[in-house]
Amino acid sequence: MSCSQHTPHPSYWLGTKAMASSSSSMAIITVLAILVLSMGSSSAQLSTNYYSKSCPNVFTAVKSVVQSAVSKEQRMGASLLRLFFHDCFVNGCDGSILLDDTSSFTGEKNAAPNQNSVRGFNVVDDIKSAVEKVCPGVVSCADVLAIASRDSVVILGGPSWNVKLGRRDARTASQAAANNSIPPPTSSLSNLISKFQAVGLSTKDMVTLSGSHTIGQARCTSFRNRIYNETNIDSTFSNTRQGNCPRTSGSGDNNLAPLDLQSPTKFDNNYYKNLINQKGLLHSDQQLFNGGSTDSQVRSYSNNPSSFSSDFAASMIKMGDIKPLTGSNGEIRKNCRRLN
Repeated sequence: MSCSQHTPHPSYWLGTKAMASSSSSMAIITVLAILVLSMGSSSAQLSTNYYSKSCPNVFTAVKSVVQSAVSKEQRMGASLLRLFFHDCFVNGCDGSILLDDTSSFTGEKNAAPNQNSVRGFNVVDDIKSAVEKVCPGVVSCADVLAIASRDSVVILGGPSWNVKLGRRDARTASQAAANNSIPPPTSSLSNLISKFQAVGLSTKDMVTLSGSHTIGQARCTSFRNRIYNETNIDSTFSNTRQGNCPRTSGSGDNNLAPLDLQSPTKFDNNYYKNLINQKGLLHSDQQLFNGGSTDSQVRSYSNNPSSFSSDFAASMIKMGDIKPLTGSNGEIRKNCRRLN
């Protein structure tokens, strides 16, 4: 055998094997790193089929309770929808609004926008119980609110949408944030725009989501100043409303009036028609049609109910995406009113 054909020294093979094995290890590590990164990013995103394997009956369980509650009291549909709004606007859609105060904890229920105003907590308890029966410890209270708000809109004649799920529940709540984040009924147009922008929603989303006032009722304290002191209001309308909301503060404060005079229990576009006729119940409602930048969108929705419906569904999905807790953040509460 000539020198040129000598067999390489064993250490040569070992070295080559070591190099091959080290490069394959690197490849494996790279693939694993990519997988971990992609898992991390996907865990931070909600999905419409999140419970398809872990709780396939979640939608049936939620809808039957919502249907029953709305049948007993149609206003409950608006109340459940409002709970979702007031939850999402305060540190994201995390079920924080559902937590009761305790001796060592102050929740959001007694914040100014919520006290004596938000309601439907017992219905949420009933929904959660029904869901726990079909799949215990799987579905968050935050997701229960998201599904219940969609079902409420559909039951009252509004559009449907595929609800994105996978939120987890907050272990904390913030009364201060609730006081500062939720736009009050006295809001100006610029204030409404900025409050919605603060949570990543556009002016268009704001006008669209305000259309949820096509259902539900408001307390006299929310509209007293408007019906007695404002001029951009239809006089017949203000006279009618004054009939059950006395001028004197403290008298009849909790008396209710429908946000939409024509069809307060039907999800439609009458809210926008009312604004054009200066029959918005709240100051903040009428601000959307008062010679400002949002007039054209109000006019468009008043003429085109299908455009309002499709935009409302899209904006509700967008609102449901506000800062959800996912992955290992938060928890899945067994009882929506308290931490595990």
